[in-house]
Amino acid sequence: MSKYLQKLFALSEQGGKDLTKAAIACTLTNIGFILPMSLFVLLMDQLLSPVLGTAGHGLGLWGYAGLSILFLILIFLFEYNQYNATFLASYEESANMRIGLAEKLRKIPLSFFGKRDLSDLTTTIMGDCAWMETAFSHFIPELLGAFASTILIGVSLLILDWRMGLSMLWVVPAAFLLSAGIRPLIDRLERKQREKLLAASDGIQECIETIQDIKANNQREDYLGRLGQKLAEAESQTIKMEVINGILVTSSQMVLKIGMATTVLCGSILLAQKQIGFMPFLIFMIAATRIYGPLIGCLNNLSAVFSTMLRVERMREIEEQKVQTGVEDTHYEGYDITFDHVGFSYHKGEPVLRDVSFRAAQGQVTALVGPSGGGKSTAARLAARFWDLDQGRITIGGADVSTVDPESLLKNFSVVFQDVVLFNSSIMENIRIGRKDATDQEVMAAAEAARCSDFINRLPNGYHTKIGENGSVLSGGERQRLSIARALLKDAPIILLDEATASLDVENESMVQGAISNLVRNKTVLIIAHRMRTVAKADRIVVLKDGLVAEQGSPRELYESNGIYRHMVDLQTQSQKWTLS
Repeated sequence: MSKYLQKLFALSEQGGKDLTKAAIACTLTNIGFILPMSLFVLLMDQLLSPVLGTAGHGLGLWGYAGLSILFLILIFLFEYNQYNATFLASYEESANMRIGLAEKLRKIPLSFFGKRDLSDLTTTIMGDCAWMETAFSHFIPELLGAFASTILIGVSLLILDWRMGLSMLWVVPAAFLLSAGIRPLIDRLERKQREKLLAASDGIQECIETIQDIKANNQREDYLGRLGQKLAEAESQTIKMEVINGILVTSSQMVLKIGMATTVLCGSILLAQKQIGFMPFLIFMIAATRIYGPLIGCLNNLSAVFSTMLRVERMREIEEQKVQTGVEDTHYEGYDITFDHVGFSYHKGEPVLRDVSFRAAQGQVTALVGPSGGGKSTAARLAARFWDLDQGRITIGGADVSTVDPESLLKNFSVVFQDVVLFNSSIMENIRIGRKDATDQEVMAAAEAARCSDFINRLPNGYHTKIGENGSVLSGGERQRLSIARALLKDAPIILLDEATASLDVENESMVQGAISNLVRNKTVLIIAHRMRTVAKADRIVVLKDGLVAEQGSPRELYESNGIYRHMVDLQTQSQKWTLS
């Protein structure tokens, strides 16, 4: 049972066992609430025995009091056990589920994130896991418990009198078959509802992120109109979903309530024909008032259980993603990076790199230049195994990067991107991300080398100043220098610089270039740049165009060859002379 539930709901092994225990606990609780009914039947049997001419049980006052106390204790124990088995266990499983998904995402190739909407992933980790927590503490155990208790009680009633039992129980499969029949419609509606909600969520996020551009271009009314349309569509789909759910639940409950009528009708006929006695008839009538209660509650939540299956499907999609693996202890013979006939595509049939071969030597600066879309950033990221190759191989010090564990491999890299990512913490902690065990003095030394100390000392709390979301209180140049300080602190043998100075003014560019000079000493450096003056002193230049190595050599050799590199240098020289006329 636990294995089946584990597979069905994508649970851990312990989660499958806990859900089984929760279902059993709910079953016992449902049966426990039948016990007071049996006490009532005994009391009625004793009170009506003179009228019916039967022998009463004669338990007496103390007998009924004792049974009442016993039943209350049993119900309390059942309820207490159900609470522990459902709520506490579901919280633990929910936590494990979130951690498991986060760990899985940590090992999945970055290409996966390029194909998925990040809002969708966030919803899966936070929203779907929260939903599963509720499902495991309410919907699913109660549904399983209702089924199990109905079967146990139903079998007992069928043994007592199969005719009365059938008149009472026939509505149970009919109600749930009706609900199951509508499930495909519910699934389609919920998928569409999720699409509309994600579109609305993305629209709101986009509006917040681009509010300056929207206002600057007088697009407020137009943009808000389109955003309002997305919100209206999400609202309309949600209302449609709720209406269908309401019809489903109401229809199923109506079918269940017919069971009470058929029980009364069948019992009255059999009683009139003297085929059953009054006490069996009373037992069935009392049972009918109780047996449908848990089922009605489950029908209210049945669509939620269907929704749970869709969320399980999304979580399982992440769980089944192929992860990057490799050895953790790798021997490197130096830190030369060699591309050997490398081919790569983000989407099948659309190659980004084709048969790319070059070498970035240790102790030298190798620059990747070329027209936009030529594959420069892709090549640099492939060296760090952000993605896996389609063909060829990349080696670092003779070791094939595809055989090395990604996290172990990245210990050898310091990466400075054009788009810096900072956290809403202190400057000290943002730099310390480069090496978590660094002392405050080491962090300050890295900041000094990265030319950060001048602006840090102007801040209210110096190194302990919180810098806001993604460093919102800092300028672009200051954020870039913090990123370089982080890389300096890490002190890795390989440096990747991806357009580190592309968006900076002349003063900040000069400071950042000075910081980079400190960073790249005696390292293997792979730098990506569009500004030719940035790479003028590189040891080697590789020109990538349309995914191919068009040229490679020293800056002087390429300039004298009168090819793509010279054309780019000449164009930028001309653009620097341009003035308003």
